[in-house]
Formats: sequence, structure tokens, C-alpha cells
Amino acid sequence: MQDTSRPGTDTCRYAAPVRVDICVGDRAYAPHRHDTYVFALTCSGYQCFDYCGETRVSRPGEMAVLHPDEKHDGRAGTENGFRYRGISIDPAALQMALDGRPLPFIADGVTRDRRLIDVISPLLADLKTPLETDVFETALSELADVMLEMTGAPETQGIVNTRAAQKARTIILETPDRAIGLGELEALTGHNRWQLSRDFKALYGTSPYRFGQLRRLDRARDLVREKTPLADAAYATGFADQAHFTRDFKKAHGITPKAWQAALR
Repeated sequence: MQDTSRPGTDTCRYAAPVRVDICVGDRAYAPHRHDTYVFALTCSGYQCFDYCGETRVSRPGEMAVLHPDEKHDGRAGTENGFRYRGISIDPAALQMALDGRPLPFIADGVTRDRRLIDVISPLLADLKTPLETDVFETALSELADVMLEMTGAPETQGIVNTRAAQKARTIILETPDRAIGLGELEALTGHNRWQLSRDFKALYGTSPYRFGQLRRLDRARDLVREKTPLADAAYATGFADQAHFTRDFKKAHGITPKAWQAALR
């Protein structure tokens, strides 16, 4: 993941959005979790996935909306497969517009709400042209407003220490080679570890541990892309061994690092 630094506070440091145009035939994705929001506009076919205890179906013109850290899988609803255009958005980017409010949660996982689709669709219109930062951040403001309206999110924050959660996130981003425990984060931020964990999840959609684990997986994936042996990539990013790295990679991405490496070739 590319990290985009913007002037201002730590909340303005976020991973660049990732946009894709994907056709899925008979391939299926194993259950996995992202720590980003995923907005996937179905272009053709039926997009099926299990999410929040139910099977969801996104038809052409509908949009799948996956909340950070929610387990899901993916498969085609018919033998003809499906195609979608999607964008992954770092919760830290959306927090610039949410201003410390907890992340909104769209429980159904699929929406026909034109307000949301009309915000996301322009971001997916031309994937060959880089998305300008100002265009993206303008859309974030609209996206935050629409999602808060859709979910009826309360105005009260329920977050004790936003600054400590922001600092913990920065510490994790700056330490890509090992896991950082809650005890260490408590010492570095001066904030109770249990409340810190709750505040972090409210702001960024996942726990400090999961956030750090996925950043290490991002770094390991970059190393694998550079043809680093899997065992060396695992060691360089703080995993106990290649087997540990493989298990966590599949949980995060739905395929093994070896299969992902083969797909690159």
C-alpha cells in the first residue's frame, strides 16, 4: 500500500485508494478480511458473498459495501461469472471528514442507494488516469455525509482519546518489521491499553494488532513482488516462520502468498 502524506495532523496520513476492474469466473475467494472500506459496483452478472452471517447478492447497478475487518468471501452467482469495479478506502482517509466520529457501518453489505453510488461511481469512471488527491478528498467529504445519513449515526463520539489512537497508528506505521503489543502502545501513548484499543477500532475499523499485522503483510507482499523468497519475506516482517506468514496472508487476502506470487507471473 502506498502511504500518502498530507500537511497537518497524523489523521491526514493515509494509504492511497486502490481501484480495480475485475472479472470473476469460476474462481472463488476464501473467507478473509480487509482493514479498508471496499466499495464494489457490480457491472454484470451476480456478485455473491457471505457477510455478517448471511449470503448477499449484488446485481448489476448495485454496490457491495464491506466494512473494515468484517469477514467475507466471494464467488459468482451464475456460471457466467461477474464483473465489478471497486475502490478500497483507508478508514484514516475517511476520518479526515468524520472528524473523530466512529466509522459508519452499512450492515446489509449491498446497497441500491443512489446517494452513495453517485459519490463512488465518478471515482471508478477512468481507472487508467491517476485519481487526483483533491478530487478524492472532495469525494471523502460527500462520502462521510452520505454514510452518516444512511446509518443514522449519532452525533456523540464515545471516543475518549482520539489523539492517542492517532499516535498509536503512526507508531505502528513507522514500525513495519515487528508486532507492537498493547502494553508498548500504552507506554508510548500514555493511554490505558484497553480504552486505546476501543478508541482505535472506533476510528479506524480494526484493532491495533490487526492494523499492524496487515501493514506487515503489505510490506511482505512488496518483498514477494520483488522476488524475495517467502521465508525471507516472513522473517523480515516479524512473522515467526513461513507457515505463520502463509496462514495470516490467506486470512487477509483469501489466497496463499505462493498462489499470489504465481498469479503475478
